[in-house]
Amino acid sequence: MDFFAPPDARLSLRVLARLLAYPDAELRAHLPELREALRSERALGLSRRAELETLMDGLAASDPLAAEAVYVELFDRGRSTSLHLFEHVHGDSRDRGPAMIDLIRTYEQAGLLFGPDELPDHLCVLLEFASTLAPRAAREFLAETAHLLAKVFSALLERGSPYASVLGAVIELAGEKAQAVPVASEPALDEAWEEPAAFDGCSTQGQARPGTPQPVQIVRKPPQTHPTQGAHA
Repeated sequence: MDFFAPPDARLSLRVLARLLAYPDAELRAHLPELREALRSERALGLSRRAELETLMDGLAASDPLAAEAVYVELFDRGRSTSLHLFEHVHGDSRDRGPAMIDLIRTYEQAGLLFGPDELPDHLCVLLEFASTLAPRAAREFLAETAHLLAKVFSALLERGSPYASVLGAVIELAGEKAQAVPVASEPALDEAWEEPAAFDGCSTQGQARPGTPQPVQIVRKPPQTHPTQGAHA
């Protein structure tokens, strides 16, 4: 008997994916069902579930337009909090395209197909895919992204966002401890969009200049380091 078998977290993974989606009227209408799914499955600890319920309470009580504006500002206008995980590996470099194709093939081999507006590296999509896997396979799949999830988790903690609880929950379902890690400072928006001199490299962040090492695809977690103290599970 395997005493260390991961819990069946299929419902919880789908709930977390939904909580990271745009907080539209449909999401707010289904918050009671999401709350009940977390409680019934119990794949997450009590304290983490309490944090997630606090997030749901906030979404339910907030002005809809305000909640949507917070979401856009948080996830669509900052690199450190982007839910597109390849953004944290490749930036806007040319390596992102092949990495996307490889990930799409992984999904398609499992029988999942994409709509025209979906990107495979969005965390919501990864969580939906993981929810279709057996518990051990789901944990191993998520564990490959844990070092990237820790960056987003830490950036959300720095901003005092209740969405950090969702990333913390994903990290725990990946078999890791949710701990804060150093977060690199982001360039000003004008600097991030500044065009370099002609013939001096790619015009987007993430592509090195000619003659320097180019970004490579990273899919495995690096050796464990000693992160700074962060939120508790």
